[in-house]
Amino acid sequence: VPYEVDKLCYGEPDRPALAALLDELEFRTIKRRMLGEELAVAALKSRKTAGGRAQLGLFGANEANGDPAREEFTDVFPPEPDKDTIDTVGHEYHLVNTPELRQSLVHYLGLQDCFCFDTETTSLDAVGAQLVGLAFSYRQGEAFYVPVPPDREAAQRIVDEFKGVLENPAVGKVAQNLKYDMIVLMQYGVDIRGDIYDTMLAHYLIEPDTRHNMDLLAQRYLGYRPVPIEALIGKRGVKQLNMSEVEVEKVTEYAGEDADITLRLRDVFTPLLLERKATKLFTDVEMPLVAVLATIELEGVRIDPLALNDLSGGLETDVRALETQIYELAGGPFNIGSPKQLGEILFDRMKLDAKARKTKTGQYATGEDVLTQLEDTHEIARKILDFRELQKLKSTYIDALPKLVHPATGRVHTSFNQAVTATGRLSSTNPNLQNIPIRTARGREVRKAFVPRDENHVLLSADYSQIELRIIAAFSKDEVMMGAFRNHIDIHTATASKVFKVKLEEVNPDMRRMAKTVNFGIIYGISSFGLARRLYIPRKEAGEMIEAYFTEFPAIKRYMDESIEKARENQYVETLLGRRRYLREINSRNQTERGFAERNAINAPIQGTAADMIKLAMIRIHDFIKREKLRSRMILQVHDELLFDVHRDELDVVKTNVEALMKDALPLSVPMEIGMGTGLNWLEAH
Repeated sequence: VPYEVDKLCYGEPDRPALAALLDELEFRTIKRRMLGEELAVAALKSRKTAGGRAQLGLFGANEANGDPAREEFTDVFPPEPDKDTIDTVGHEYHLVNTPELRQSLVHYLGLQDCFCFDTETTSLDAVGAQLVGLAFSYRQGEAFYVPVPPDREAAQRIVDEFKGVLENPAVGKVAQNLKYDMIVLMQYGVDIRGDIYDTMLAHYLIEPDTRHNMDLLAQRYLGYRPVPIEALIGKRGVKQLNMSEVEVEKVTEYAGEDADITLRLRDVFTPLLLERKATKLFTDVEMPLVAVLATIELEGVRIDPLALNDLSGGLETDVRALETQIYELAGGPFNIGSPKQLGEILFDRMKLDAKARKTKTGQYATGEDVLTQLEDTHEIARKILDFRELQKLKSTYIDALPKLVHPATGRVHTSFNQAVTATGRLSSTNPNLQNIPIRTARGREVRKAFVPRDENHVLLSADYSQIELRIIAAFSKDEVMMGAFRNHIDIHTATASKVFKVKLEEVNPDMRRMAKTVNFGIIYGISSFGLARRLYIPRKEAGEMIEAYFTEFPAIKRYMDESIEKARENQYVETLLGRRRYLREINSRNQTERGFAERNAINAPIQGTAADMIKLAMIRIHDFIKREKLRSRMILQVHDELLFDVHRDELDVVKTNVEALMKDALPLSVPMEIGMGTGLNWLEAH
């Protein structure tokens, strides 16, 4: 093969051609990473143009002759030509590093209607993070950075200087991802007060389906590309610096820019919230919830490592037993965790499906949906599903949870995400405590490991009963369904009675089970195909069951049709409190996209209203606990359930008030019912 050595050398990519290709393929994230966001400090040079770090004049007045040189942030790849950067926009970011300058800053902050603040710390984990500095901004283009020493006592003294203004209820506070800053400062004895404004959550209500990190928001709404954190600390890896190791001049520019940009974003988002009629939802629900979640996260929950250890041993035995059974059924050992090997065993060796589907890589599909369809064909499919479930349970929760116990608190501190799910529901990470399996006995056993703080406390679980069905009954005004709830008749039994045309007392467990599946499936726009798969019945029978359901509950069908029509007209749907879910594909010619949007048109208002309801309940319960100065604490939220660590002496008063506050959080025409239980562990309480 003829070749030229020089042409074999690796060179720079053809950036315009690469950008065009990535745009065509819609690889937006890869494009940003390759051509726009992987930044580093490539050069350090002096600059004297406008936009350098402001000199010693703290509040705009120069106090020195000449400009001290500033280290400039430069990209590995040049900035996008249509984006401003710290090097092209005039700004004054001041280093506040003396008692006199700090005193002046505190004074000026106290004169403002509101100011923006940001924390620089040693960790992405708010619990246990050490402050490196505080940044403030109260007018566009100007910010102030206060470095905090690593010595805890010295750091506390500096934080105490700002405690008064941070806790001043007359001065509003603006931040991006406020909950993080709130948790960090709570550990320094600061309780943020005043009207609060989180730009991340504001944008979440404006565009719930997109990402909300500050860099992307700045680029989209301000046409500005911020200095990336990698420019200060480097890329992830062993050589990555801690923020406390970065020169204070660099941090001043970086932190000042963060505070400045966040303040600018507030000015952009406020009219957008008004335009979308989301201001009240923002001020009455999302903002008050920030302090509630910060308190819950900092509190954490105690786990019993011995209980998890016992469970781990039992699961290991079960996994090994299943492994042996699978090998016997397959005719020999293989790597069960390898989709490639599993596919070859099931479809080449065992011939379970002559029309087995293959993935784009050419190997057989062996996902849960495939194995579920094979359950009736061969018992190995069920064994593999059980094997996967137990393995995931063991690795994700049972073996992982003890490693997540915080060394300083001895508790597990999950992080609740307010701006992730488009419906308004909370999610949790590190660890994800909302995803612990509860449909299987083994999954429920994990909850045994969650225990009260000591022998003087018990766990209290409070759970909304059938909240989404109650909401759809209220929204649709279906008299039959509303009557069942008002008269405390089991809704699944009532549904079975109607669908199968038998008396209430003649409904058997199998009928109730199928009616329950229909009830919850209808909310999610289930099809006859989907219902048939869930109930293991013929598709025709499933279709007849759905048809019978809509015949008996015509108002439900009418509500669903009207929801879809309204979504087609507006391209969004709303919860009772006005939380919007945008459905821009509702009129798509693509049937899959359109069907997905139609199902969301039905479900999003229901699920979102349920989310708003429990958020309001959490806010009011938090206020009650704080107002009464109780020793009991709210420690977890899992979808429709709240978990409390309750002092035994306060159990009666907490139960009574929690139940009342949850029932009345968002009154509807259908009453809410709260299931409550107590115990020495979460499983027992639930």
